[in-house]
Amino acid sequence: MSRDLRKYMRDTNVRLIVGAMLLLFIVGDGLIWRIYGGGAAVMGLLCILAALAPVVLILLLLGLLDWVVKRANRD
Repeated sequence: MSRDLRKYMRDTNVRLIVGAMLLLFIVGDGLIWRIYGGGAAVMGLLCILAALAPVVLILLLLGLLDWVVKRANRD
């Protein structure tokens, strides 16, 4: 039985990111809603999404660059 440690690392990273996002959106925004109300929760959600937009753009750019480099080095 062989172990694919790269796959294990990739799966673990995905689970950690999903868990962090769930905590941020459900617990974080849920606490805002519980303490301050619905209007503040919507504003908190918009702020969270605005803060994540640059991170998503950077990840998309890095993924595109990785794809280009892999296609260029195929020969």
